[in-house]
Amino acid sequence: MTALLYLLSGVLFILGLRGLGSPRTARRGNQIAAVGMLVASVVTLVYVFDQARQSDALSVLWWVIILGALIGGAIGAVLALKVQMTSMPELVAAFNGFGGGASALVAFAAIVATDTIVGADVQYATETEVTVALSIAIGVVTLSGSFVAYGKLKGIITGKPVALPGGPYFNLMLVILMTAASVWAIAFNEPMGYWILAAIAVVLGVTGVIPIGGADMPVVISLLNSLSGVAAAMAGFVIGNQGLIIAGALVGAAGFILTVQMSEAMNRSIANVLFAGFGTEGAAPIDAGDKPVNSATPEDVAIALAYAQKVIIVPGYGLAVAQAQHAVRELATALEDRDVVVEYAIHPVAGRMPGHMNVLLAEADVPYDVLLDLDQANPKFPHTDVTLIVGANDVVNPSAREAGSVIYGMPILDVDLAATTVVIKRSLSPGFAGIDNPLFYMPSTLMLFSDAKVALENIHDALIEL
Repeated sequence: MTALLYLLSGVLFILGLRGLGSPRTARRGNQIAAVGMLVASVVTLVYVFDQARQSDALSVLWWVIILGALIGGAIGAVLALKVQMTSMPELVAAFNGFGGGASALVAFAAIVATDTIVGADVQYATETEVTVALSIAIGVVTLSGSFVAYGKLKGIITGKPVALPGGPYFNLMLVILMTAASVWAIAFNEPMGYWILAAIAVVLGVTGVIPIGGADMPVVISLLNSLSGVAAAMAGFVIGNQGLIIAGALVGAAGFILTVQMSEAMNRSIANVLFAGFGTEGAAPIDAGDKPVNSATPEDVAIALAYAQKVIIVPGYGLAVAQAQHAVRELATALEDRDVVVEYAIHPVAGRMPGHMNVLLAEADVPYDVLLDLDQANPKFPHTDVTLIVGANDVVNPSAREAGSVIYGMPILDVDLAATTVVIKRSLSPGFAGIDNPLFYMPSTLMLFSDAKVALENIHDALIEL
């Protein structure tokens, strides 16, 4: 019955994951997956009770479980109610870290349970010890790396790449040392090797993520999510838990597929993201020189929008920073009241995590059917009267079409093909690629230099007065 119920939870995980493939079914998919996790958790607790009912430590065991459930449930409830959608990227990074850390703790608990720490002769089979080492290594790397990503997203750690002595070779040395510690622990039944492995993994997680720029964190978060799943699957093999193996494998596979897709969306390899020191942000403003910029006022933009028949809004990280999702929704509603067709074009890597813009717009009750992905949006730009860009930069940079550009080949939103392009931005500062954007100087582009939320509210008020 335990195995069958774990299989049922796995099926629910798969159905939930399938539901997440569409915004319309994402909420239901999340609920189905949550039911699957509830089933797996209850089955595990019943199994633990059955195994421990003859033990004198049963009362202590249940107090620990109940206390952990209450504390964890309380923290989860507070986060669900209090965390703003704009803070979701760093919250997801923290979740990844806790997932990896939990898997490592499961592996360590299995080691302690055999009394090998105090020198007993009890020893796992070699294949099990290998999964113990993998669970500890991957789990601890995910834990420390995720909290470096959290710090970069939160602004606690600089978002710029931090160069390390030796670069990637330093991390390669750490991997070799981790492998040596694992071999020592497995071949000689030496528990201390696992502790050394964990200590090195903490350092590798930090040194692996800190050289990566903050604007590349969406890919890093996705990769760390995949690693947390792999660590969980390894922990499942350690303790023989089918539910953990299935859940971990699903997370690992789905996270890796998403990582590959996001890298392709930037026309870069995963290795380039991890080792190239790319993804800087907060660079100095570009010197426009003699290139003219068509500066606009909120009233100018309101007039352009009022006489348009079709408008496409392109959100970027600036929308999230300004928490302007409700302001953009109010502006869209005012335009729709004038019979203007309004849609949203979402680039795959817009924001600071996969689906960041979709989550923000969903919070503002933007209908799912007006959210267009890159392939859906690009054919519509030539037939669009006004494209309104809110805080996006590299994902709309026409330089991606020019050979020799650092972002050459990167799929972009073809916003410059619209009749008029309005860019709301604080300054002419570059995006994470650190290059100028020719879009800003095109004759059909209007630049509105302002905070996104303030600009959208001013445009809305000017539109109402027309």
